[in-house]
Amino acid sequence: MSATAAGRPATEPTPAGERGATKIADKVVAKIAAQAAREALAPLPPGVGRPYATVAVRPHGSGAARGKDGPVGTARVRISLELAYPADIGARCAAVRRRVTERVSALVNMTVPEVVVQVERLHPVAVPGDPNGRTT
Repeated sequence: MSATAAGRPATEPTPAGERGATKIADKVVAKIAAQAAREALAPLPPGVGRPYATVAVRPHGSGAARGKDGPVGTARVRISLELAYPADIGARCAAVRRRVTERVSALVNMTVPEVVVQVERLHPVAVPGDPNGRTT
């Protein structure tokens, strides 16, 4: 008689508590992605809006999500943000993509094949001590 990984004989059905699916709402993943973008851009300069994320989540397989051993789905993320200027915009966007991918993968066990970063506004940084309020 062989045993399963849980120590039950292979002929016994899996108990109901060990079966099922994991579903994570799009808005939950969006909140995690927005927080990850804030972390990547920290500290945010005064007057710069907080990043906003929209997410499309697709479960793996044919409607059933996978559990502990594999990702529960795929998340395609779009982040809208504002940046201080001047800055290396490409590097800041790359940092946001990396952080969002890492955090969503780690916290909700989803693959993130795409993170679109949309820069909505640039905020010029004032030159300290300039009486005319010039920006760089």
